[in-house]
Amino acid sequence: MAATAVHQLAQCITCHAWSPDQTMVAICPNSNEVHIYKSSPDKWEQVHVLQKHDQIISGIDWSTGSNKIVTVSHDRNSYVWNQEASEWVPTLVILRLNRAALCVQWSPKENKFAVGSGAKTVCICYYEQENNWWVSKLIRKRHNSSVTGVAWHPDNILLATTSTDGKCRIFSTFIKGVDSRDAGTTSSDLKFGEQIVQLDLSFSWAFGVKWSPSGNTLAYVGHNSMIYFVDDVGPSPSAQSVAFSDLPLRDVLFVSERMVIGVGFDCSPMFFTADERGVWNFVKLLDQRKLVPSSTNYGSQLSGAFGKLYGQSKNISNDTVEPSRSRVGVHSNLITSIVPLKMVDGAVKRFSTSGLDGRVVVWDLENQAEFSL
Repeated sequence: MAATAVHQLAQCITCHAWSPDQTMVAICPNSNEVHIYKSSPDKWEQVHVLQKHDQIISGIDWSTGSNKIVTVSHDRNSYVWNQEASEWVPTLVILRLNRAALCVQWSPKENKFAVGSGAKTVCICYYEQENNWWVSKLIRKRHNSSVTGVAWHPDNILLATTSTDGKCRIFSTFIKGVDSRDAGTTSSDLKFGEQIVQLDLSFSWAFGVKWSPSGNTLAYVGHNSMIYFVDDVGPSPSAQSVAFSDLPLRDVLFVSERMVIGVGFDCSPMFFTADERGVWNFVKLLDQRKLVPSSTNYGSQLSGAFGKLYGQSKNISNDTVEPSRSRVGVHSNLITSIVPLKMVDGAVKRFSTSGLDGRVVVWDLENQAEFSL
């Protein structure tokens, strides 16, 4: 499957988000600024630069209903940006963190957003009408290391997190006065910050947690080139792990209940599916690349020597070292994020990726037989 559009918007992009009508894209060019580009018939034009953070912006999300942008940064702060006329006006959110904020995501109802941090803490932020400001409640003393990912369940109450302690956890974020107690649901009966389950599937850093459209399946990735799928999340979950030979992933996206796309260090989206028995498997790389030998130099010789030293299996000896080879594809560096663009009957038909190569790439899944499950 070929990418339908490739946009070189910066030298490096750490995160990106789209406007509700998808005519504008907000990116962070690995700095303390957010650049907003608007599409025109022949190019993308920079129309806004959001400047308020003091350090690198690590997360950004653009709400589809209220048209608000939320940003978080290594400066330990968060801002909610509202568009007034032709300007974006920031509102400071006090996170009460002593370490960097690392990731952020709006809840499905967009009345809350979650922030993961290097302080081993998750901030659940919501708007307080009485005082006309954004406040946060903290989930503390649950993580043993930095929180690298947050993902909201479709019920707007359960929140999944990943951490560099290798664990995935699920919490209740029910806030009185913000959330309603829906009849027939058990998540609304739980207290704020109550841990539902802790998944100890990975023995390495964990990243990129996501829920399936129905909320019945959870997926997250490990830095050990593995992806984990969990069904029937609760006291007795059913878990699977899929190992692959490529480089580790950093983020995932459910295309449908039985299809997942992962992105990361391998510079190409990876396609995973579940069969009729519910067994998950790696299918293919979406971007068919060519491997081009690099020129022989000190760097390639050094990397080849390390490859020979550490890349051998226990029972196989190899006296020759292949020269280092660079990957040629749509992305030429780590893919940092993946964002859904078009949904049809609960299935993602178009998505975008951004990476450290400074590109935003749009991928189209329509008219693709393998994505019709």
